Amino acid sequence: MEMLTPEEGRTVVRLARSAIEKTLSGERAVLPDLPAVFREKRGVFVTIKQQGHLRGCIGLPYPIKPLGEAIVEAAISAALEDPRFPPVSRSEVAGIDLEVTVLTEPRPLDCPPDERPGCVEVGRHGLIVSGHGTGGLLLPQVPAEYGWTSREFLDQTCIKAGLPPGCWKRGNVAVLTFEGQIFDEKAV
Repeated sequence: MEMLTPEEGRTVVRLARSAIEKTLSGERAVLPDLPAVFREKRGVFVTIKQQGHLRGCIGLPYPIKPLGEAIVEAAISAALEDPRFPPVSRSEVAGIDLEVTVLTEPRPLDCPPDERPGCVEVGRHGLIVSGHGTGGLLLPQVPAEYGWTSREFLDQTCIKAGLPPGCWKRGNVAVLTFEGQIFDEKAV
């Protein structure tokens, strides 16, 4: 996956904010003319924080839509459809901060289950754990924010999937890794 430039990163967060603002104002979010990279299919997550606390986070982990469309969809969903939070209101928009993570395609962790902690790089890899009809995802920045080891990261992703900690040791539980290029609205 080709990395986005700093200018494209600024466009990423502006596009996410614009989609949220327009939607909350009752307008339709329309894609502006964007560089070619925004037409490539990419996975993406939009994280909304308010005073440093999570306020919404939704995305498309797989590259099923062009990046521009995926950003708009994820931004609106994170603001209005994250079941853990009430929808973001128009009065809140000025007080939220956005972080957009553009993902590489998820790939199976290629090692025996008991060696998975040694194959997961905290701060580099995001994880998807799936098995028994359920799945969960944690972005690469999450374990670094919490100071987790790779084993704790695997356990927490199992918990996010609704599975017991340690389920990653089972051969019938899939573990996929991906990487993410993070664009923080406050940093760009």
